[in-house]
Amino acid sequence: MGKPTLHDVAAAAGVSYATADRVLNKRGGVAKKSQDRVRAAIADLGYQRDITAANLSRRRQYRFAVLLPAAREGFFAALHDDLEQEVAARSQARQQITITHVPPFDAAALTRAIEGCAAEGYDGVCLVAVEDPGVEAALTRLRAQGVAVVTLVADSAAQARDTYVGIDNRSAGRTAGDLMRLAHRGGAAFRGQVLPITGSLSARDHADRYAGFCDVVAADLRTLPPLETGDDPEILEQALGRALRANPDITGIYNLGAGIPGLISALATIQQDDRPVVISHELCPATRDAVAQGLIDAVIDQKPAQEITAALAALVALSDGQSVDPVAGQITPAVHFKHNMPPQSAVGPEEGA
Repeated sequence: MGKPTLHDVAAAAGVSYATADRVLNKRGGVAKKSQDRVRAAIADLGYQRDITAANLSRRRQYRFAVLLPAAREGFFAALHDDLEQEVAARSQARQQITITHVPPFDAAALTRAIEGCAAEGYDGVCLVAVEDPGVEAALTRLRAQGVAVVTLVADSAAQARDTYVGIDNRSAGRTAGDLMRLAHRGGAAFRGQVLPITGSLSARDHADRYAGFCDVVAADLRTLPPLETGDDPEILEQALGRALRANPDITGIYNLGAGIPGLISALATIQQDDRPVVISHELCPATRDAVAQGLIDAVIDQKPAQEITAALAALVALSDGQSVDPVAGQITPAVHFKHNMPPQSAVGPEEGA
């Protein structure tokens, strides 16, 4: 037997289809006795409303805003490309998606962008959060207006959003720590030093990765203070160059943010036999090439296309008044080495950057 329809509900309740429809859509004008029969029939038959079809029949238009850190290249540029594809595809499902770029790690700019969304009357807002009281207060006010809030990649305080979509960043940091410890077996652990590189520890994803990494390596490896580069490739290249000159015994580097071109440029200046073990995030053409050349040893990929799809699905469900299972937004990252690289897509953006 197929799924029960509203016609089945009406027949079981002994009312017309129009009456069952009025009860389902809470339009009033139906006697309480008939309402009770319709609700009982819905429960008995296990009827579930097709919200998508209902919205299409009412010609509902969803309006969503996505706030992304501005980037010319790297992970967030790839995330933007994935989102652009979804924007085009979802326009046919009456989903209007506006993309706004915000300077990375700029809490004041992000707060202003959130406040701008509040004035536009969006159904939902998706954003890469920055850990900041002003940002969290603006998100809390937005939710109080009935706007759905989904955090993407980097989370915010639980009361400031409806759900989070992305990887478990602390777990990802621990994974990087496990890899670094494995690479230092055989006596190298206490001879060298490990250097973490982050965009900004004000971003919860970076802070969580760093904390997870330290959880694992603290007992066995000497860890230098992290370099904070704002994910700027030029700043990263210069800062890493200075760190390598000042600490020639660095045997491991964990790049837990972006700025990949700067990382690669700095590593390329080191003689092959002297190169440290390097673990980085995000799979993109640049990291693929760097792994093939032996500049980067392992890449942790968080699958941005999958994140975008899950985030937009959550916005639709929340806008329809449905609950969202937190598990649906959990993305399982992949760890890639030289010999297990996935095939590169011939079309569309790389999965990761």
